[in-house]
Formats: sequence, structure tokens, C-alpha cells
Amino acid sequence: MSNIPENVRYTETHEWVRKDGENYVIGLTDHAQHEMGEIVMVELPEVGAEATKGDSMGGLEAVKTAEDFYAPLDGEVAAVNEELEANPALVNEEPFATGWLFTIKASDGSQFDSLLTAEEYKTHIGE
Repeated sequence: MSNIPENVRYTETHEWVRKDGENYVIGLTDHAQHEMGEIVMVELPEVGAEATKGDSMGGLEAVKTAEDFYAPLDGEVAAVNEELEANPALVNEEPFATGWLFTIKASDGSQFDSLLTAEEYKTHIGE
């Protein structure tokens, strides 16, 4: 069983999103990091880059696979988790804490409300 916290929203492409003041913190779900296996490299977006909902914002490389991650909201990249450059395994170890990927200052905060709830995400992944 995956860890699926109730205090965040989810995308169908397996990102989680948590509101943090004016910004939204984005990471890879516990389910997705389990599916990928050991993350060995993370390619993060540039701070200040434009984020358009559904567009690729960077990539994750595991021992046997590589996957993009996507913007769950429109806006501007406000911060990236630079710790992941030296320690990409944080995505596996603490996907909802120190393993976050980037933050967005959203141009339309109402998009957050259209993301999947924990219950909807459980249904999406078949749990």
C-alpha cells in the first residue's frame, strides 16, 4: 500500500501538490517512486521558468527507467529542491518531505481545487 496523505492533492501523472502560503509545493507520489525504483538523477526546472499545467518540467532517472514530471498548475517556478542534485534518493526516502521537487507561484490557484483528492488518487492507482 502506498502512503497517500489526505492533506495534498494529486495528478493523474503521479505528482502531489501542497499549498504553502502563496506557493504550491510539488513532488512525486510515494506510489510513483516505488514503481520507478531507486532514483539516481533528478533534472529540475529553472527558477523563474514558466509552468503551464500538463507541460513537462523536468525528469527523474532511476536505475532501469526515466520519466518526466509535469506542472500541475499554471504559474512560475518559485524554487527548486537543490538538495536533490547531490542526493536524488531523497525522492525515494521522503517523497512528501525532503524529497519535494519544486514550487510554483500559481497564476490561477483555482486549478488546485480540480486536482485529485487522496480518495480519487487511490481509485486512480487501483488501491
